Amino acid sequence: MSSQSLRVAGPVDKLIEERISKELVPTSLKIINESHMHRHHAPMQGVESTETHFRVKVVSDKFAGTTMIKRHRLIYGLLANEMKAENGIHALALETKTPAEAKKTQAKQ
Repeated sequence: MSSQSLRVAGPVDKLIEERISKELVPTSLKIINESHMHRHHAPMQGVESTETHFRVKVVSDKFAGTTMIKRHRLIYGLLANEMKAENGIHALALETKTPAEAKKTQAKQ
């Protein structure tokens, strides 16, 4: 359900989309692979994976009544194995909102 057009999704990208979609049934999900921006960092030297750093923007009704920390923990829990794996996900930048919060943010822009 990613709203990003013409993106080429790798296996980790697809897994993120599948897990979040199944658990959160988002009204909007955008996954951006930012791994290329971090290739020069020391911890990334020798890592061959091209899917290590992601920015994920999720809008879901299931976030209603939860704090940002609980939302982030939920997503980290969905991807726990991939976060622990060698050459797995190294970093996630998360933006988690309810539809009402997303609408409010859009109104400000």
